[in-house]
Parts: sequence; C-alpha cells; structure tokens
Amino acid sequence: MSARTYWLDLFSGQTWDEFLRAGATVSGFSERRWKTVQQIRPGDYLLCYLTGISRWIGALEVISEPYRDETPIWKDAVFPCRVKVKIVVALTPETAIPITDLRDHLSIFQRLSSPTAWSGHVRMSPARWETSDGEAVIAALLEAKSNPVTRPFDPARLERRHQLLRARMGLVTVPEREEVSLAPSEVVREQSAHDEIQWLLLKFGNDMGLDVWVARNDRGRAVDGHRFTDLPRLRKELPHQFDEATSRTIELIDVLWLQGNAIVAAFEIESTTSIYSGLLRMSDLIAMQPNLNIPLYLVAPDERREKVFAEVNRPTFSRLNPPMNQICHYMPFSVLRERIPQLASVARFLKPGVLEDWSEDLAQV
Repeated sequence: MSARTYWLDLFSGQTWDEFLRAGATVSGFSERRWKTVQQIRPGDYLLCYLTGISRWIGALEVISEPYRDETPIWKDAVFPCRVKVKIVVALTPETAIPITDLRDHLSIFQRLSSPTAWSGHVRMSPARWETSDGEAVIAALLEAKSNPVTRPFDPARLERRHQLLRARMGLVTVPEREEVSLAPSEVVREQSAHDEIQWLLLKFGNDMGLDVWVARNDRGRAVDGHRFTDLPRLRKELPHQFDEATSRTIELIDVLWLQGNAIVAAFEIESTTSIYSGLLRMSDLIAMQPNLNIPLYLVAPDERREKVFAEVNRPTFSRLNPPMNQICHYMPFSVLRERIPQLASVARFLKPGVLEDWSEDLAQV
C-alpha cells in the first residue's frame, strides 16, 4: 500500500459552513488547479485550514478519484475540480488550532527569510505537504477534539475573508485606493526591493534557458553589482507580433520570459504603496489583446497581499473581458526569495509551469 499524501485544503468561514451544510462529502478546488487535483488519491488526507483566523479546523480523508462537477455547493464560487471525502476530525472555529501553536512542529517555520514567510505555504490549495507536517497537524487536531480548548477570535476577521472572496468574484465595489506619500528613504527602499525581485526573475528565467526581457526603462539597473544587461539571454528587442500600441505596453512590463517568439510569462512587480501602475499596464494589455494566452503574474510584498486583491477586483479591472482576476495571479516576494535560491542549481531542468505552485489564483478562496 502506498504511503498517504497530505494536502492543504483552504476554507473561509463561509465555505467551511457551506461544506458542512452540503453534507461534508465533497471538497472542491478551482479549475486552474485541476492538474494538481489529479494527483490526489483515495486514502490521502486533506488538511483543512481556516483563512482569516489562521487556524486548523479539520481533516478529511479522500474516498474517490478526482472528478469535475459543477453541482452547486458554494454560494460565491463553483470549485469544479472535486474529490469525495469523509471527515476524519472536525473542530469549530472556536476550538480550531492556531497555526502558530504548531510553530515547533512544522517545517514551514524553519529557516524563515522573514517573520511572515511561513504564510506563503498556506495560500494555495490543494498543495502537497511534507508527511511529517501532515502527521503533526493530524495529531494536534485529534488532541484538540479529545481535549478542546476554546480560543476567542474576532468574528469580523472571518467576515473580512468572505467580503474579500465576494470582491474577487466581482460582487462588491472595492473602495477607492489611498493616496500615500512616501518619504525619500521609503522610496529608495521600495525601489531597491523592486530591483531585487526584478533581478531574481530575470536571472531565474535566464538560468532556465529562456530569453528574458526587462522593462525598457529599467535596462540600466543593477543589483549587488549584477547589471541586468550582463545576462546572456537578455533580449534587446521583442518579437514583432503585436500592433504598435500593444508593443509599447508590453515593452514596459517589468519582466518577460520568452521561448523563441512566444511570451511564456509576464511579471509586474508592485513594491510601491499604491499597487496600481502595473495593474494599469496589465489591464491595457488585456483590453487590447483579449485572446492573449500569457500567464500574467502580479508580484508584491507579502504584507500587501490583500491590497493587491482589492485593487484587482475594483470595477475598473473586474469588468474587463476577460476579468483581470481570472487571468492574473498573485506571487509574494517571500516565495521568490525562498524558492529561487533553492532551485538555482537545477534551474536548467525546470519549465515555466513551476510557477503554478508559487502563485495564488486571484479568484480563489
């Protein structure tokens, strides 16, 4: 018998309630995750994590092969990539286990690049977890079921997650963005972070054997003595496959990865407080080329994650055809800072699809 695999399964307060009301027999994921969902097997465990209050609320055993189905279960999303499940253990939000209580037992808290870097491991589901981490979560859940501890929490935190979901689905109007003035020292710091992430993406794409492009107005930049123009696969010109207006927009996107004449990934790095200029470039690109099939990534600091989601779901962007939240994906700085150095020695063997598990679907719970 093959070893059991553990998978992260994210829920908001509302989607957990809807799961229970529907009989607690089916868990579902977004269409974009179908490739990963197909790796789930009967006997595997889903580790149920409650977003908003960052707690483990239960575990499910998978009892079917993956399948597609759009039978309504959740009010604000379909999640058509599904597996049948049975409850192994289920807690309440009040007795659920704060993830930080397991800090000494989970590998995601080891060798952190920043105090919040662990959160990059609980942003996308399903995601495969280390067996030792999965076993630690199960043990803690079973203990909490036998000896429950009530931990108060702010119900508004669960409600905020529900409102964010509705915003992602284009159901609410997100308030206008704040106008924030930065001190000169903050401008320098944010520009430095922008250049650092830009270099990481350029170097990683280059090492994967892809051609890379840096925004035309950033070509002269350098990070720690590494000049962007020193990269051997840095393109001097873009393919001439778009009209002039589209080409002017594309050449200002922060980073592009190319394979031959095909753009295989585009990245906008939003280190500034407003998180807006790159979104406008992406929206222009979507408006001008609605059938463009390029993975688009919005890269931003971890602490600005919810700001990215709020901006992307403003009517300006959610009413595009197709909506921006359906074709753009969020990627946090911490994930790039952690994973690119880890994979540097094997980059030449990797494909652009490696980014799928690093990024978060902007229309996902």
